[in-house]
Amino acid sequence: MERDDIIEYSLDAHHSEEEGKALRKKIVFVTILLATVTAIEVLLGVWWSSLHLPWTMVKLGFIGMTLLKAGYIVLVFMHLGDERKSLKWAILGPYMLFISYLIFICLTEAMKLYDLRHLFGWL
Repeated sequence: MERDDIIEYSLDAHHSEEEGKALRKKIVFVTILLATVTAIEVLLGVWWSSLHLPWTMVKLGFIGMTLLKAGYIVLVFMHLGDERKSLKWAILGPYMLFISYLIFICLTEAMKLYDLRHLFGWL
């Protein structure tokens, strides 16, 4: 008895060679972009003090690059990039707002803890 609930999608793909080349080009671009941003993050983490960068700038750089990577992953791998602009904003907008709120809470609490440690001399 043959099952009718399993669909073999690979047999249904009818792509031309041009579409295949465009797909491979997009995959290579995404891989290079994400690898480059990750390499910049790692190098910044290793050499930030040698470059005489302020720690606040480094933290903001990490946050920005991480949000860039997360947004790009959502747009490409979750196929949100192919949707209409209004749907993209309806999905990404609340997440961006929530992540911004979490960052604000983390930085506010860290500064409060820093002030308390200096107030009571807990260094």
